[in-house]
Amino acid sequence: MKDIFKIIAFSILGGIITLSGYLLFIKNPQQIITQHHQQIPQAVPVNLPIENINFNDIATVNFTDAAEKTVHSVVHITNTSTYLQPTSAFDYYNRSGKQIQKGSTGSGVIITGDGYIVSNYHVIKGADELTVTLNNQKTYKARVIGFDAKNDISVLKIDATEKLSYIPFGDSDAVKIGEWVLAVGNPYNLTSTVTAGIVSAKSRDLGGDNNIQSFIQTDAAVNPGNSGGALVNTKGELIGINTAISSKTGSYIGYAFAVPSNITKKIIDDILQYGTVQQAVLGVSGVGLNNNVAKHYNVSETEGYYISNIEKNSGAEKGALLVGDIIKKIDDIDIKKSSDLTGYLSAKAPKSIVEVLVLRKGVLKTLSVQLSDTSILTKKAFELTLKNLTKQEKNDFEIKSGVKVTQNRSAFLADKLGVTKGCVITQINEKPIECIADLDVLASLSLQKLYNIEVVYPSGKSKNWWLR
Repeated sequence: MKDIFKIIAFSILGGIITLSGYLLFIKNPQQIITQHHQQIPQAVPVNLPIENINFNDIATVNFTDAAEKTVHSVVHITNTSTYLQPTSAFDYYNRSGKQIQKGSTGSGVIITGDGYIVSNYHVIKGADELTVTLNNQKTYKARVIGFDAKNDISVLKIDATEKLSYIPFGDSDAVKIGEWVLAVGNPYNLTSTVTAGIVSAKSRDLGGDNNIQSFIQTDAAVNPGNSGGALVNTKGELIGINTAISSKTGSYIGYAFAVPSNITKKIIDDILQYGTVQQAVLGVSGVGLNNNVAKHYNVSETEGYYISNIEKNSGAEKGALLVGDIIKKIDDIDIKKSSDLTGYLSAKAPKSIVEVLVLRKGVLKTLSVQLSDTSILTKKAFELTLKNLTKQEKNDFEIKSGVKVTQNRSAFLADKLGVTKGCVITQINEKPIECIADLDVLASLSLQKLYNIEVVYPSGKSKNWWLR
């Protein structure tokens, strides 16, 4: 009997030992294997000699200097506006009611020691009062000096009692994809917030092939409230104004966009010198090349800007550019898509001379072209021939923007609306028309839809017309 108990006892003990060994060494071996893997060096490609890589430089990228230089130069902007809230049908039809104040916030960047600030236009739009709060918590009332709604840039001024810290401009054309950058702003009213990332792309166009936009894309975290804040390089130089995020939720999900500093600086210079933005144009229209466009125009190139039309009296016509030319470079800037071209031209002034490298029937040619002012150009849309307003015409009509009708072949517009030669179209669907570059919306008008057009007549009177 004792022998039987001994056999059973040894059997149980053996089972316990076997089970413990299984659990420890077979079922859950991850800890030992992980430690083993940590001791194995990572493989290095044979075409990238490891002795040429300075891992210390990669591991010790220091953002503290750039952050210290910039955090005191980024401000918090509060936009306070007042609107009427109708409380009855009478109020609604008589545009009266209870006055309601609402506020929104954003960021801005001090660019001079005497208080000039750059921000986004959408940060200050519709403001009755603008308050700027510095990093030291001092507050000032700000006034708007000017803005460019198309590029979403505004210029403000505060009268500070002290010399202010400001951020110097960097060269956004020299920025490289993969370069480290910092985004400085006030997301969700969290003042003086700094985030880091890299430049993910350049010349990013969010509005389609014919849009003027040419953003720097970054993966530095940007959220509501960052708008108008600074995108800076590791030297603490301003290379962009944070403007937009791509998100289905309204919050950051990995993509943010900034107006390049070269475009921003040109807009600021124009506003301070002329009171408005001077737009330089090459005098061509066309499309950025890709596989489908190349097939349509029967060309072998899939990168560049294909010229489909040359404006009369433009620099392009005088500089001997031709329909069918493919623009490959302007000065030292590669032109691979439309936004490369529009982005570079947005930073240039009228009458500037640029070197244009074109591919013409398989041969590369370099041509010198003097950029034109948009006021000399005309555009045909909806049976109207239109031109940009000169500064004198804006003063005469007492308006800030619009396009002037120089010829009308539309009996409907002439007879029903009185839109004849000399009239100015200032808005379409409540969107200001600043120049003929904005007229893609007009060219696509369809009488099957409802459109609201604001017209200013030579007499100075204005009227809104609804077209169906």
